[in-house]
Amino acid sequence: MAWHKIPCSRRELQLLGTLNGGQSFRWEYNKETDVWTGIFSKTVWKLRQDDENLQYQVMGSLLNKASKSGSDMFQNLLENYFRLNYKLSDYYKKWSEKDELFEKACKQFYGIRMLYQEPVENLFSFICSQNNHISRISTMVEKLCKHYGEKICEFDGVTYFSFPDVDKLKQPQIESELRNLGFGYRAKFIQKSAAQIVEWGGRQWFKSLQEMKYKDARLELMKLCGIGPKVADCICLMSLNHLEALPVDTHVYQIAAQNYLPHLKGKKNVTEKMYSEIGDHFRMLYGDMAGWAHTVLFCADLKKFQQNDEQLSEGEKPKKKRKK
Repeated sequence: MAWHKIPCSRRELQLLGTLNGGQSFRWEYNKETDVWTGIFSKTVWKLRQDDENLQYQVMGSLLNKASKSGSDMFQNLLENYFRLNYKLSDYYKKWSEKDELFEKACKQFYGIRMLYQEPVENLFSFICSQNNHISRISTMVEKLCKHYGEKICEFDGVTYFSFPDVDKLKQPQIESELRNLGFGYRAKFIQKSAAQIVEWGGRQWFKSLQEMKYKDARLELMKLCGIGPKVADCICLMSLNHLEALPVDTHVYQIAAQNYLPHLKGKKNVTEKMYSEIGDHFRMLYGDMAGWAHTVLFCADLKKFQQNDEQLSEGEKPKKKRKK
């Protein structure tokens, strides 16, 4: 199968940091072939890079079944997914001029893109992320797809499924089924939130959130069962195009307290007031794309954590894994 090419340098898009940084949970990397395999938009993709191009293959799709020539559509989907209309080097230069920590981090973490995800998958994936680590989140997301999504294709002995539509997740029996599948308390959040979303208009409701001001959209999301400030900010940032949204977890708090807001050091919990103060500080520093800029710092911190973890011997593994 031929590889299609989209002109895009490695400096503008780094697949490793973008696809492996905790934004999306449906990408796997084959080190031997240097190829990523993943699913979005009901389509199975293979991606790789050379110095000047993003290359892709479509392994199977539920879109455009009537036509064999959907390359323009698939290219547009990829360009939109990676937000390639943003010239990232210009923003990196601007952010580096404002912040020494960013200037240092971006030397290794160049080309980190904020994925433009589908709101339904984004929302339910991040419900799964609560008090969880990345490998287990990925397992839960795949269970949702396998049990409630549509089969897309089979390739190399693996069957790939789309993320389920919200209508599938609203059914009353879903909660008990998900509990049996190991989702715990998240089962209730998934079923109840799905029912609320359908009641409020489904896709049209999400569209209305995109058109609202960021803080209004965030408040609307927090009316869903089990959606707190951090998950609401993840959804605003990653799928509703509110790029100033800034999810604050314990690790972002540590970055802020250590480097920007020293008076916050030593606090046991991130209060609502602290959460707002941290978000507002980054928004003042970086402007209306603060959520994207902070993601680069988050990736750098995540990598540092993983390296420290790998340096420990098997007998010294930490008891707690990093939570998303």
